[in-house]
Amino acid sequence: MSSSNFPALAGLSVDRIPVPRSPDASGAPDFRAFHELDVAHHMDLWGNLDRCSTLAEAVLFWQGNKYEERHVFLARLDRTVVGSGTLTLPLSENTTTAGVDVLVDAAYRRRGIGTKVLEVLEQQARARDRVSFDAFCAEPIGLLIPGGELLEAKSGTGGVPMDSASTCFALHHGYSLEQVETNSSLPLPVGEALLQDLEEQAAMRASGYSFIGWQDRCPDELVDVFAKLKSLMSTEVPIAGLGWEGEVWDANRVRVEESTWLAGGIASTVAVARHAATGELAAYTTLTHREATPGMVYQEDTLVAPGHRGHGLGMLVKIANLRRLEQLWPAATSVMTWNANENRHMLAINVALGFKPSGFDGEWQKRLE
Repeated sequence: MSSSNFPALAGLSVDRIPVPRSPDASGAPDFRAFHELDVAHHMDLWGNLDRCSTLAEAVLFWQGNKYEERHVFLARLDRTVVGSGTLTLPLSENTTTAGVDVLVDAAYRRRGIGTKVLEVLEQQARARDRVSFDAFCAEPIGLLIPGGELLEAKSGTGGVPMDSASTCFALHHGYSLEQVETNSSLPLPVGEALLQDLEEQAAMRASGYSFIGWQDRCPDELVDVFAKLKSLMSTEVPIAGLGWEGEVWDANRVRVEESTWLAGGIASTVAVARHAATGELAAYTTLTHREATPGMVYQEDTLVAPGHRGHGLGMLVKIANLRRLEQLWPAATSVMTWNANENRHMLAINVALGFKPSGFDGEWQKRLE
């Protein structure tokens, strides 16, 4: 799976590299080079590592699991690392799809290296009977220049700069823009007066619900019903035309996620709304935190189940978690989240809490049939 037979790229190879077994990646120079390239990219693009995985996180993620196979590739030009590629292959659902990602060192762009990396990834995916390739590209909000020409998402909500390098690359290789997500940030702490006001407004609609929470590990007596709620996260949020199948979560899948986070140095806190009459878990939200970036908290999933919407539960679970994070991670200075642009209800909750746009993600797809 290497190649050096392109006249303009003599000396270029693209090879799959092993993922180390230990999170510290000792004795794994290739994987360290892959991670260092990612770190350099984030510093160049964002000026910080707020959105970048730690080395331990990267190792544990790219090891894959029973639900998703994951592969890492390095591109070298005359033995110099000049780029990378990753390939994810879902194994439980969406088994005709593949996730692809291409990164080229800034000093080596516009030489066809990214094209060759993508070609290798797509070849590998096709060999595994994958006929739909998914990719996303995250960029700072400053690239959305007022009045600049945009490529509109097929969902009809939002767009990406028509003349950006990522847009040109994706379109050149046959990918279509299916969805745009807004990346937003919330400065901490949030004023208690604001939280109380929003909480009181939402609580007036939330009679018949109680609120509970936990850190790092879901209680055994709740893990089955929590898994059922997490299954809805892949079917009840906007996915535009991406056509993904719903994920089936059970207790084991929840435990795999929790143990992987903990092993990678990620702490989490979950807030949940429970319906008193039925005992159903009606809504949840999750925050994660890394000691490597103590100022940053990630807002992960937030979901209100169908049948329980319109009761202010999304706002109330978010407020509960925001209060908890101040106790758990007092050094945190901001929360970061992502929402599909057409998810107007959740975006409205975030705006009310004080989130401001800081970036955007283009969700791209290429279908072979």
